[in-house]
Amino acid sequence: MKLSDFDYNLPQHLIAQFPTKQRGASRLLLLRKESLDIIHYNFNQLCTLLDEGDILVLNDTRVLNARLVGKRFGFQGKIEVLLIDRISNRDYKCLVKPARRFKDGTKLIFDNGRLEAEVLGSEEEFKHIRFNISGDIATILDEVGQIPLPPYIKREPEEQDKNRYQTIYASKKGAVAAPTAGLHFTEDILSGIKSRGVEIAYITLHVGYATFKPVTEDKVSLHKMHKEYFEIPKVTSEMINRTKERGKRVIAVGTTTCRALESAAGSRQTGLPKRVPGAISIAKGWTDLFIYPGYNFKIVDGMLTNFHFPRTTLLMLVSALCGRDNLIKAYHEAIEKGYRFYSYGDAMLIV
Repeated sequence: MKLSDFDYNLPQHLIAQFPTKQRGASRLLLLRKESLDIIHYNFNQLCTLLDEGDILVLNDTRVLNARLVGKRFGFQGKIEVLLIDRISNRDYKCLVKPARRFKDGTKLIFDNGRLEAEVLGSEEEFKHIRFNISGDIATILDEVGQIPLPPYIKREPEEQDKNRYQTIYASKKGAVAAPTAGLHFTEDILSGIKSRGVEIAYITLHVGYATFKPVTEDKVSLHKMHKEYFEIPKVTSEMINRTKERGKRVIAVGTTTCRALESAAGSRQTGLPKRVPGAISIAKGWTDLFIYPGYNFKIVDGMLTNFHFPRTTLLMLVSALCGRDNLIKAYHEAIEKGYRFYSYGDAMLIV
């Protein structure tokens, strides 16, 4: 399976630069796995597409203000830092630009000196940066950092992004990108889903570099995923197992939720005990699970997701659930009908 198998052409004007005026006002494309029917809805009709007894699983991670804009000590040129992996409270692996300005020993200043840091070294595409802080860095980032909008959103973060680039149920700080399939939900939509007899449960996966790391290997199976931290609480595992026992569907909201659930179901991840196929239990740890066509899903029966960039692990994961050709056909129809793509775009339900 080659990287070029997951390519498609998208007109640039369909890349959403802003969220919809009202949360929940997106469009929703339904793709049925068995019949291959493609039907178009509004997102607020989602509850009518779920069955009583199903369970909807959401990712409650919260996006950090992980983008820092500053300068090198003694220089005027702008530099940018994106925190990726926590080494300690003071030390982080970071993506930086322009990379040539981040030599070992370089002193960095952010927000007119409110936050200072030093470059300690390099590891692959990351810089090891130590921040001169004593308290919790998440609190400091709330004051000094910016919401890390994806690079295909060609504008600076605005005030509305502080709210709209978070899900309404975001609670556990740690992500550097939003679990975007969840951005469509409102309290009314969640209440309507519950009133239909659909259960709602939560997991945590702190979205990190794995979710947007470019695939450079031409042979897909050679790609190595970056690790991301996840947790499956006891109450969620019990709810999912009851759903499975009743023969009802587990619907993952987003690729991150899907990866967390499938990681907890298998024995592939270091430090995780073996699982009984079709069942899930409490899990906490790091996952580098790479899902692409040919993968045998153990927990997830359906998925709510946004439309993804070509040649990405996200597109490959969704292809594994519904078939690559079926997915590309659905994408082509979405393009013809003017759907909005990527983080602030429209949604797709695969069941």
